[in-house]
Amino acid sequence: MDKCAIFIDGGYFSKVLKNEFDLPRIDYLKLSENISKGYKRTRTYYYNCMPYKSDPPTIEEKKRFDDMQRFIESLKKLPNFEIRLGKLKKRHDEKGNIYFVQKGVDILLAVDLIRLGRKGRIDYAILVTGDNDFVPVIKTVKDEGVIIYLYSSHASKIGELRKICDQCFFLDRDLINNSRQE
Repeated sequence: MDKCAIFIDGGYFSKVLKNEFDLPRIDYLKLSENISKGYKRTRTYYYNCMPYKSDPPTIEEKKRFDDMQRFIESLKKLPNFEIRLGKLKKRHDEKGNIYFVQKGVDILLAVDLIRLGRKGRIDYAILVTGDNDFVPVIKTVKDEGVIIYLYSSHASKIGELRKICDQCFFLDRDLINNSRQE
């Protein structure tokens, strides 16, 4: 049976769930099983950052951080799941407005994808993302013979990413409903 690994861009997937599906509670093992049908799933990798927490944290920041910590711990208990966390950096724009940027998340995903592809540990890579920055790494892994499947939102403006992947699927209501926690 062909082997696959699943790579979930957690920040992207969370935004899709919020913006398009009213934040359903997802069973990530079910999601992994639903998108890896027909393949032996060797592992699911989940990439994200912990929320920002000031020093001392506000009540809201502490709650958001604690909720994410519980979520990450629940993912760690799932069979064949790996969690990769980058860092969240606080930034200010030219008007002094605060915003946050994930650092290291894309690199963590790229390193895992190349490592598994080059060592022949997977035949298929299934990505849940909407980031055109992955185009070069996908080209590299495809050169190693890995078939790339992409799951993304209808709303994502990622024409280049969709063109480079071998098959593209949408994160649609059926997939989301079939992956809900019971």
